[in-house]
Amino acid sequence: MQLEETINAIQLLDEAAMQAARRCQDTLTKPRGSLGRLEELSIQLAGMKADTFPAVERKAVIVMAADHGVAREGVSAYPPEVTAQMVLNFLRGGAAINVLAKQAGARVTIVDIGVAVEFDPLPGLIRRKVMCGTRNQAEGPAMTRAEAQQALQVGVEVLNEEAQRGLDIVATGDMGIGNTTPSSAIAAALTGLPVAQVVGRGTGIDDQSLERKIKVIERSLAVNRPDPNDALDVLHKVGGLEIAGLAGVMIAAASQRIPVVVDGFISTAAAMIAAGLAPRARDYLIAAHQSVEIGHQAMLRHLNLAPLLDLNLRLGEGTGAALAFHLIEASTRILREMATFDEAGVSDKE
Repeated sequence: MQLEETINAIQLLDEAAMQAARRCQDTLTKPRGSLGRLEELSIQLAGMKADTFPAVERKAVIVMAADHGVAREGVSAYPPEVTAQMVLNFLRGGAAINVLAKQAGARVTIVDIGVAVEFDPLPGLIRRKVMCGTRNQAEGPAMTRAEAQQALQVGVEVLNEEAQRGLDIVATGDMGIGNTTPSSAIAAALTGLPVAQVVGRGTGIDDQSLERKIKVIERSLAVNRPDPNDALDVLHKVGGLEIAGLAGVMIAAASQRIPVVVDGFISTAAAMIAAGLAPRARDYLIAAHQSVEIGHQAMLRHLNLAPLLDLNLRLGEGTGAALAFHLIEASTRILREMATFDEAGVSDKE
């Protein structure tokens, strides 16, 4: 299915399922509302999945990997070759996301959508390279509009393939040295905030590098003049291939009523693009956590999403989303497995 068809296929949340889930919550052996956001989350999931008793057992983390031409501007503490090295680490099962996804009972899918080196065929690696990294956005558009559309379509196709394997819920992860720079540029372009208010230290750069990073992003915005009312314009001018791919994943998941657990700063930049292209997709997004990146809070406000966790994370890879899986599954199990007052023979004073 093409991107436009996928966007048109996204439905509103199922109000009947949400009302039924809310009524069910109120009959369980606890004071009404006493489980707080877990109750709200279960009701939201019921609406997403059009099921009063939603299940989220079949989980996947889709990690999109790509390089960035703007990394040559010295905006990261790590050299660009680390992107490819980390892809190999993912495939060997040695990264943080591998550990946390395994604990959560989730499979990890690694996609090369734009790494700057050519990989040989490797078990577990999905090769869907659009180009070998973006161009330097400080000098002109990071991608053409057609390349950005192609990367979005890759995300749609990868999600559809994962859904065919069986998928109840999906998390988004990223790998790309320098990718907090395009993410910050997207945040500034779409929120209208000054660059300095949305740019953080990424992998841990020093004060001098942070100042350089701010200037690079300001230059990117001045050179490209992305239109905040056109998400695709923002994406192709100051975005990244993995950001585009993740946005495609989110849109395709929403079209199939699959909840999306949005990881940190880079994934939230992708969520801003997805919501700009497909406003109904926003209803299918769950914010996993509040990142250390200073712009993340503004991005979440823009999307009207409240994060589940605040653990001072700034790794990416989908790590925060994998941790959030535990809370999300807990919310659904409460709805499905807890006894009602009548079943337990407990008096409901209300």
